[in-house]
Amino acid sequence: MTDTQAGIAVRSGSPDSAVDRVADFYGAYIDAVADGTDGLDDGLRVHYLTEDLRQRLAAWEEVNHADGVLRAQDVPTRWEVSFHDSGAGHLFTTVTLTWGTGSDAGHTRLAVQSDLSTKLISDIEDAPSA
Repeated sequence: MTDTQAGIAVRSGSPDSAVDRVADFYGAYIDAVADGTDGLDDGLRVHYLTEDLRQRLAAWEEVNHADGVLRAQDVPTRWEVSFHDSGAGHLFTTVTLTWGTGSDAGHTRLAVQSDLSTKLISDIEDAPSA
């Protein structure tokens, strides 16, 4: 979450919030990939994603030759997570990834599902076009 207080960005979160956990995961994951930190991205996947999703991402990555979490071969320059919906034991968030800067920046959106009982991310898909 971001607020502006006297012009300074303030971020906060809670381990009890599934939305915050998605934001924490994407922030740390993108940092790890951008920094090239060996193995950290895999460790984050183990901590934040269900085993089933990790297996499905591996299959997707084999076919698409891209990072399944980001649905891309590159690293985004920004990310944003917003609540979308909840029901049937799941929370749905939309992750917006920004690619590039300035007026040429592009955006992709991902639909991310979390299990409310474990707060683990259980699905990542391309979000439908708005």
